[in-house]
Order: sequence, then structure tokens, then C-alpha cells
Amino acid sequence: MQSRTLSRELALLMLGQISDRGDGAAAKAAAASQAPADLALDQLLQQALASLSQHVREALDRSAADLQLSQQHLLDSELQDQGPSQLPRVRQHLNDGLAAAEQALNRLSASLELPRLLMLADQEEVRRGALDRAAAVLRQRDDIDRRLDAVMEGWRLTRLPRIDRDILRLAAVDLADFGTPAAVACNEAVDLANRYSDEQGRRMINGVLRRFTNAVTAS
Repeated sequence: MQSRTLSRELALLMLGQISDRGDGAAAKAAAASQAPADLALDQLLQQALASLSQHVREALDRSAADLQLSQQHLLDSELQDQGPSQLPRVRQHLNDGLAAAEQALNRLSASLELPRLLMLADQEEVRRGALDRAAAVLRQRDDIDRRLDAVMEGWRLTRLPRIDRDILRLAAVDLADFGTPAAVACNEAVDLANRYSDEQGRRMINGVLRRFTNAVTAS
């Protein structure tokens, strides 16, 4: 993982520690300060690291549950009457078992990256990038939300899950403040959605950012 990718993920977890409904005044004030190492934001970073540790444990627990489910499906297929009339049900048990196993492996694969993120989070470049991105979102959140709402096409940003809103906000500041190429910002936002959101969230984020970057390019 590049330091920018690590910083963005940490910033996402930092933003999740505060409300985006008008609360978090202290954190917003901290973001507006000129101090290079603001205490309030650094505390958010520590909370984000604790949240990440919990995420690792939960992902491993879900992987174990998926593997148990896969084993049960496969066992059900073996115990099923093997007569021709039962073949569709046997195939369904096998398919369900393979799908659960694939999901478990995907979660394990993602989880293996997370301890590395925890280990690298103390690097100054990664920490500074996370703090700067979180501060940029907090300073500009109202303006960012208006710009995202403008390309939502009959939807409202406030109707999205919180994690999806913050992924979009981070992509917006990456484009505006950090010189990240549009294709990279979109791809890394989708990667975050794959890790923290769901399929519907991934599709929504991809579509909104495509329209957002087109609007930025046209302006």
C-alpha cells in the first residue's frame, strides 16, 4: 500500500469518530487551526486506530463464521438423498458452500492488510496525510456536500450511509486539495467501499464520483 492509500483509510476512520450532523464543533475548530500537530485531531487518529483493531477482529470472526457455514452446506450436500430428483438441491448446497467459502477467503485477504496498516500508521508521512485529509473534509464539509448533492440525480447525500458519505468527501478533497488524478481518486474510493461498505454502496460511489469528476473537468 502507498502512504496516500494508508492515509486515506485512516482519515476515513477518523471522520467516523465524530458526528456529521452539526456536532463535533471542537474537532471542526481543531481542523481550522494552524497548529501543525493539533491535539483534537491526533486524538481522533488514536480512536481511529482502535476502531481499526476492532475491525480486524470482527472481520476474522465473520470469516470463521463463513467457513463454518460453508462446511455445513457441503455436509448437507453429502447427506442429501442422491437420487436424480434431488440433484438440484444438492447442487444448491454445493453452490452455497462455495459462495460462503469464497466470501470467507475474501474477508481474510482484506483482513491481512489491516495489521500492516496498523503497523505503518505511526510513520510520519502516513499520519500527516491522514490528519491533513480529515482536517480538509471538516473545514469544507458543507461546501463538499453541496457539490456532491448537485450530481446525485434525484438522491440526497444525507440518505447514504455515513461511511459512503465520508468516502465521497475524501475523494472530493483528494481531487481539490491533494492533486490526486481523477481515475486514482475514484479507484481508491471504490477500494474503500469494497472494504467498508457493500455492493450497493460501491456502485453508488462509483456513479457519483464519475459524475462529480465530469462536473469538475467541465467547470
